[in-house]
Parts: sequence; C-alpha cells; structure tokens
Amino acid sequence: MPDQVLITGASRGIGRAAAERFRKEGWRVINVARGPCPVPDVVNVRVDLAVPGWEPAVEAALRDGANQGPGRLCVVHNAALYEHDDALSMDADHLRRVLEVNVVAPLVLNRLARPLLTDGSSLLYVSSTLGEKAVKGVASYVTTKHALIGMMRATCQDLAGTRVHTAAVCPGFTDTEMLREHLGTDPAVRASVAGMTTFGRLITPEEIAGVLYTCATTPVLNGAVIHANLGQVER
Repeated sequence: MPDQVLITGASRGIGRAAAERFRKEGWRVINVARGPCPVPDVVNVRVDLAVPGWEPAVEAALRDGANQGPGRLCVVHNAALYEHDDALSMDADHLRRVLEVNVVAPLVLNRLARPLLTDGSSLLYVSSTLGEKAVKGVASYVTTKHALIGMMRATCQDLAGTRVHTAAVCPGFTDTEMLREHLGTDPAVRASVAGMTTFGRLITPEEIAGVLYTCATTPVLNGAVIHANLGQVER
C-alpha cells in the first residue's frame, strides 16, 4: 500500500502543487474540494466543505485507500475562504461560514482520519503569515488562520505518544489564483507586493508544496510553526 495524503482544496494553488509533489513521490492523493485536481491519478472527492454532510464521501475515499494495506496517512488542511471584511462590522453568519471551511472542516477531518493514523502519519495545517499578525480588511481570514495555529498546537499535545506528528506552515505572498484575484490586474500592485519579500519576488506554490512534503516526512518538526515567506519585509 502506498502512503496516502488527503489535501483539501487541491484543485488549484498550493493544494494543486502539493498534490503534484506527493504524486511525484509515489503517494496516493485524495483531493477534497468543489472542483477537480488537474494532476493525473488523483482521487477527487467533490464536496463543498461549507455545507455540512460531506463526511461520508470523504470517509469512503479514506477507507478505499486503507483497504489496500497499512501505510502513512497525511492530511493537509489547505482549503480556505478569503473574504474582505471588517472585525467591527461583519455579521455573525458571515463569520460562521468562514469558520465552517477554515476551522470546523479541519476538526472534522482529523476525527475521520484518526483511526487510520499509523506510525509516521501527520496532520498538517496551512496557516499564513496572518496566523500570527493582522492587516486591515480581512478580519475573518486573520481570525481563522490564528485559530489553525492554536488547533495545531492542541493537536500536537493530544497526539502525544502516538508517533503521529503535526505542523503548521505559514506561507507569505504566494503566486496563487487567490492572491491574483485579491490583487487585481494592476502590474504595479503586483510588483509592490513582490517587493514585500527580501527576495523581491512572490513565492511559488511549488515551494510551499516542498515545505509541506518535508513536514509530512519529518517527525522532528512536530508542533512547529514554519514561516515560509522568503523573509517578509515588515511595514
């Protein structure tokens, strides 16, 4: 049985790059997202994590992999809603919707995966540089990315003695569809954001995928919060 990885939101961006990297390394890859992953030989479970009731489809995909024999399981909590909102004006239903995808879904997936977590398995969280600071206008994203780091730290403690590990990867400005949608089409805006790293460029999704693969295969990183941001320039 090959090792298997379940990645939420592997239809694009960091998730797609992670699917490609794990497939290259011989892992069985399950994409849990509304859209399909374009990487060949990926198992696609097409659900909307914002709508409760998706659990049976994910359980079935995990069980199919487990039935092929014991192997490591990695879960990458990557899917996220990124909304423009304000901490003093957004309504509760708006925050609940973002929480459902960004925080509740990882909690549920951990519970579903728990019986299949053999020695060397891992639960990985894709947080953000905004998981430990804030900027104006994205309050729900900032709040939930902070929460993911807290969940990772709780996961680390609750897995003590199991030989299963966890980590949180916090990407900086990564050249994904989500970032491009946020920045718009003005080249000057894109150049300004690229200038906010000490390398003067955006991070590639493949670079973050490499960090995630390292975390999945390196238990000594258990409990780590890893800022993968090319040395972000603080302003």
